[in-house]
Amino acid sequence: MLLVNADDFGLTPGVNRSIVELHAAGALSSATLMATGPFFDDALRLAHDHRGLEVGCHILLVDGTPVLPPRSIPTLCPNGQTFRPSLTHFVRDLLTFRIRAEDVVAEATAQIQRLQANGLRVSHVDTHKHTHLFSGILRPLLQAARACAIPAIRNPFEPGWSLRATANASLLRRFSVIALSTEHRGFLRRVRLAGLATPSGILGVLATGTTGPDAVRSTLRSLLAALPPSTAAGKPSVWELVCHPGYTDVHLDQVRTRLRASRAHEHAALLELLADIPLASWRDLPA
Repeated sequence: MLLVNADDFGLTPGVNRSIVELHAAGALSSATLMATGPFFDDALRLAHDHRGLEVGCHILLVDGTPVLPPRSIPTLCPNGQTFRPSLTHFVRDLLTFRIRAEDVVAEATAQIQRLQANGLRVSHVDTHKHTHLFSGILRPLLQAARACAIPAIRNPFEPGWSLRATANASLLRRFSVIALSTEHRGFLRRVRLAGLATPSGILGVLATGTTGPDAVRSTLRSLLAALPPSTAAGKPSVWELVCHPGYTDVHLDQVRTRLRASRAHEHAALLELLADIPLASWRDLPA
């Protein structure tokens, strides 16, 4: 079974419009909303207008602004204003114990509660740049999710068959994804102990940022062709395809992101290849 989730809901009007159009066409299961996204209010309005769209919380701990006052979470906002701008600096400080778990719990809880306070039933959580790959973020994030009664969390580890089906990724990115897979077993154990559901794994991390309409379409076809049966060991097998669709607009030009032209290519490929395929929901995850 395939669950398709779009990240960055709330980033720009073009991203927001792409997400709801894909959902209306049957090519998208859900989206994760950025609690401090520049166009949060626009995304919130669209979410309420499209009740069938499941909405999760896209937790930002890097490259963005917090919900809480920065001084109350100093190890997440060392400059006193915003999160660290780069994942490299974030990981360096996380691994040298410069980020307090209490600050992660507080900020993640505040982001989830902002969505809930605006009338959204939050289906799941994931993190910007997949920071919960690391146990130092996963543990406090699970604590926040449990406190907010969130039922599910993204499994950020991409299986070998998906990596083999992604031909266009750079060797450096491929090596990074494979190297981080050593954390997968610990992730599953901690999620299980916390009582949350999670997909069998994630597809499309390695492919993120692939440019050119033909390359994006080819990669998506390869992933769909390699998708395992919908049941394994007598239980539903649900895989999350992560995507970043969108329309290019003046607002996207003002955002610091490497994902620009690829967003429109992803939108077109999803619409072409997934509109007639039954998609899974976060509610379909095995307990």
